[in-house]
Amino acid sequence: MAILSEQSTSSLKIRNNLELSDSVDMNDLQLRIDQAEKEHQSKYVYFNDKDMVNWFLHENKHLRKSDGRTKRSTKEYQRELQQFIEALLAHGSEFNLDIEEIVEGSIFKSLQPRHIRKYQEWLQTSSPYVRRNGSYATATLERKTTILRSFFRFLHEADYITEQLEQGLKIIYTKKDDRPNRDLGPEDVVKLLRKFQDMQHHVMFAIVHILTTTGMRNEEFCTLKVKDLKRDTINGGWYLAVTGKGNKRRDIPVKSKVLDSILLLRNARGLTSLDVANGDSPLFTTNTGNAYTPPYLSQYVKKEIQKIKAQTLGDTEVTITPHVFRHAFAIISQQNGIDVYQIMRSLGHEKIDTTMIYLQKVFERNKHAIHKWKSEKFGEFI
Repeated sequence: MAILSEQSTSSLKIRNNLELSDSVDMNDLQLRIDQAEKEHQSKYVYFNDKDMVNWFLHENKHLRKSDGRTKRSTKEYQRELQQFIEALLAHGSEFNLDIEEIVEGSIFKSLQPRHIRKYQEWLQTSSPYVRRNGSYATATLERKTTILRSFFRFLHEADYITEQLEQGLKIIYTKKDDRPNRDLGPEDVVKLLRKFQDMQHHVMFAIVHILTTTGMRNEEFCTLKVKDLKRDTINGGWYLAVTGKGNKRRDIPVKSKVLDSILLLRNARGLTSLDVANGDSPLFTTNTGNAYTPPYLSQYVKKEIQKIKAQTLGDTEVTITPHVFRHAFAIISQQNGIDVYQIMRSLGHEKIDTTMIYLQKVFERNKHAIHKWKSEKFGEFI
């Protein structure tokens, strides 16, 4: 372990070589790959660990850049890999990272599956986050594991490492009971809207109204520009041209009262009218005039709803974030008799299984056997 100790020259050199940043010269990396190809050498022979991480994060496999991984996804992958690297360098002794020799100056080439197994167990049971906050949510561990597995497979398939490190990762998946309760029905949504309306809290009224009636993701709401609100020349009215996960676009019709809420939010923020606003400016902004970021929007919504939650919704156990209103869109749509496939398309889901997660509890309750009981079979008690 001394070779990865905080004070060792080797550790400091490796640490410096693995500091990730948003600024990556992909042209330089491509030139090195081209040079290796000219020399009939292994594709990544001129890469070090940091280069491999950057190529994994930023390589564009698509002819159109817009078809690749989104900036947010890239940032999430980068954050997880940086945390993994930092854990190896700073906390390796805590999970017995028994590396005797650094192979070719590379941490990744020096690891074996047992190290990954020990890291995953430490992450779940005694990492700094766990010591501070308690256990990770199962969905978080699943996401971290998925990212690491994908990265290790990339390294092995690229012949950069010889060990199949992903074999050290234990399987984890989110079961139904592991998922947080995000179900909010139409009655509770209406209670929130009425409360914010009574308070003349125009911003929160508009946010709740827009998110519920469009089913947009947090990030989709935050990245909308003025030019994304378009006239519907086919059906009349308006629609939002939304860019979702994987840069996939979909059109969301905007009801007249929802359009009123969009205008209400912009007016509350002191923004110019839509007919003269710059098309590339944010459709929705904070009180500073800047576009919302997903973390800020989530924090703002939770904070404002917490102020009125007890008096408006009672003792509901739901932690209300912007994503809850996406669930509400699915639930209200199902209660209005809309087909699950149509709800899936409207939400921008690629798989119907994802939509069914949103509606699982609704279906369980609606399809319960008790609804088929005939009153004459059980007398006055049902």
